Amino acid sequence: MKVIPFGALDPGVYRELVRRAVAEDLGWGDITTNATIDTHQRARGTLVAKAPCVLAGIAIAEETFRQLDPVVVFEGFKRDGDLCEPGDVVAEVTGFASALLTGERTALNFLQRLSGIATLTRRFVDASGGRITILDTRKTTPTLRELEKYAVRAGGGVNHRHALDDGVLIKDNHIRLAGGIKEALARMRETKPEMSIEVEVQSLDEIAEALSGEADIILLDNMTPDQVREAVRRVGGRAKIEISGGVTLDRMPALAASGAEYVSIGALTHSAPAVDLSFEIEPV
Repeated sequence: MKVIPFGALDPGVYRELVRRAVAEDLGWGDITTNATIDTHQRARGTLVAKAPCVLAGIAIAEETFRQLDPVVVFEGFKRDGDLCEPGDVVAEVTGFASALLTGERTALNFLQRLSGIATLTRRFVDASGGRITILDTRKTTPTLRELEKYAVRAGGGVNHRHALDDGVLIKDNHIRLAGGIKEALARMRETKPEMSIEVEVQSLDEIAEALSGEADIILLDNMTPDQVREAVRRVGGRAKIEISGGVTLDRMPALAASGAEYVSIGALTHSAPAVDLSFEIEPV
């Protein structure tokens, strides 16, 4: 599994996404702002956290305003990965009032969505007590995968696969179509012998077949903590184990204590609630 360290995103990853998002919201023009705000009026906007959260997406918010006002002054007081409390000022933005008003919703949409993912990820990481690695999945919003997986890293999680060419995961449908676990593993070993191979099992009885095919990682699908512990015993260190399916915060302590190395959680990206942040604008 290739672990990507948490660090700043290359602007090339999100610049075009921001352009498209701004265009989607702007349409033929911001008729309300154009009618009520003088072209040369300047203003200062303050991004404020309204609930406890882990921040993610601050550079994307900045890019939103910069595309509407190239000389905008953006001063960040919090960085991605930082814990914010209600009332914390995340950033101040100074520029043309029309740009701040027009860009407000798009900037917040990115920031609230990504901070929501980072916040939920941090909750799972904290609940694990450092005893198991928290992984995301490919259950991401189409076209936003790079941003959402970045938000997982901001929350302390680890990315599983970025795309289908990024790793091997033989799942139940592959197994049925290939004719079984052993056959799927054999074909994979013949085709890509240099790659680590992960295979999904849906019962304890399938573990022996996965081990005989020399799987590197065994994915336990929707198993109870007792079943996971039994799987760990049967594997005996001959492969690494990943838990998946029905993982909740309440279950994390028991799963983390099971002896498995990984737990993957689709909810990090497909069900994270948006974080409450506001953008308050005043004339300057």
